[in-house]
Amino acid sequence: MFNGIHAALYREITVYRKRAGRQLLASSVSPLLFLIAFGWGFGRDVSVGGLSYMQFLIPGLIAMNALNQSYGIAQEINIARFYLHVFDQFLTAPVTPAQIVLGEALYGVIKALIATLVIFIYALLFGVTLSPTPAFALALLLHAFCFSFFGVFAAMAVRDHSQQNNINTFLITPMVFFCGTFFPVDKLPAGFSYLVAAFPLTYSTKLIRATLTGGAVNWFHMGLLAAFTAIAYLLALEAVKRVED
Repeated sequence: MFNGIHAALYREITVYRKRAGRQLLASSVSPLLFLIAFGWGFGRDVSVGGLSYMQFLIPGLIAMNALNQSYGIAQEINIARFYLHVFDQFLTAPVTPAQIVLGEALYGVIKALIATLVIFIYALLFGVTLSPTPAFALALLLHAFCFSFFGVFAAMAVRDHSQQNNINTFLITPMVFFCGTFFPVDKLPAGFSYLVAAFPLTYSTKLIRATLTGGAVNWFHMGLLAAFTAIAYLLALEAVKRVED
């Protein structure tokens, strides 16, 4: 079991090491721009729910950056699948679909944790105090695994890069902007509030924010996030099995 997971993870980590600098830069620039534009430019004198806007924004950026990096493995899997044909080798090797899914997802989680560390450094530089609780680690891991599994599913479900771009454009990007990253979900019109309740990012952002800023942890939301993660795993597993067949 673990040999197969290690094989998939080892391949991805080996490739990542060769382009770690570019990957780290890519995961650092976007949140920095949001911090400057929204944190300094827009939210200097704004408070949200008893928090300064910077305290509100930083946990949202952690959720966003971890999502981008964990789900971002879909793009890398696509290249490995359609151009390098690495997945053909995986599928013909004595490695089960579950081992492939878990190995790839662990790679996504590692990328998400590195991206989270970047935002913690930004918090120090911008003078924002965060108080992580043990529940923060649980929420972050569920969040990273959920979107890593979904990345594997998306990469296996699409037939070409244009379909991958459609998922990014019509699902991932709206989710990032409307699920509580930059402003509270309850500020959305009623219809949108019901819509975003269907997305896991809504719950993971609330949990990450609460566990970093001294808020109350909603364990029902934690259970929902765990359920989303389990569903994403099953979707990824079935998608890999279909490609294998």
